[in-house]
Amino acid sequence: MEKSKIITWDVKDRIGLLTIDNPPQNYLAEPDFMELGRLREWTGDAALRGIIISGNGRHFSAGANLETLRLMARDERHLLTKLHQGRELLDWLENVEIPVLASISGACFGGGLEIALACHIRVCGKNALFAFPEINHCLMPGLGGTVRLPGRIGFSSAVEMILSGDIVNADRALEIGLVDHVVASREAFNFSYSLMKKMVDGRSSDVITSVVRAVNNSRTMSRREAMEEETKMFCRLAKNIHE
Repeated sequence: MEKSKIITWDVKDRIGLLTIDNPPQNYLAEPDFMELGRLREWTGDAALRGIIISGNGRHFSAGANLETLRLMARDERHLLTKLHQGRELLDWLENVEIPVLASISGACFGGGLEIALACHIRVCGKNALFAFPEINHCLMPGLGGTVRLPGRIGFSSAVEMILSGDIVNADRALEIGLVDHVVASREAFNFSYSLMKKMVDGRSSDVITSVVRAVNNSRTMSRREAMEEETKMFCRLAKNIHE
């Protein structure tokens, strides 16, 4: 097991286990909650098939530590740098070419929710709660939450959720499309691990990365460009079909 700031890393069956390890609330001490260089190093193994992000203990992450944030805000340039670095981490997770799954229990607030939104798939336990409480402190999401949330739940629902600061329970999160699966509270990680293995076991790294890259292209390219890239990847993979 390795550690960078509040994040621990382990690998099991070619699946990377990234854990937010700052219990009990798993607060993000800083917007750049780990070093991007370490994340790239950890995930650089070509044998790696997927990543599961979870929290240590009862909660995924309750978001930013307000006291630390207030201290950072005294130096606007320093805070801006930290936010940019945190956003780079989430952009990297969103665009990495293996599946990234958030396994969520308990509180998933603020920056914690922004981490979950950067993942490709979200699984939560029945006890999970979601919110952007920043509005109650005259703040707003600062790591891409206002950009990613509308893509998941729609523009009007995103505006309402962010401006109200209301807490959304697991069933409501599934109903509005914020999460993809809801399971028994104690089964979130086991379900997540089984789902990841179902997606990647027996698949070549080339197939996995091609599928994830093609789906990512649907967000970052025009429709025509994304389809052209899909066709090229299909043809490349077709050469390896075993008769």
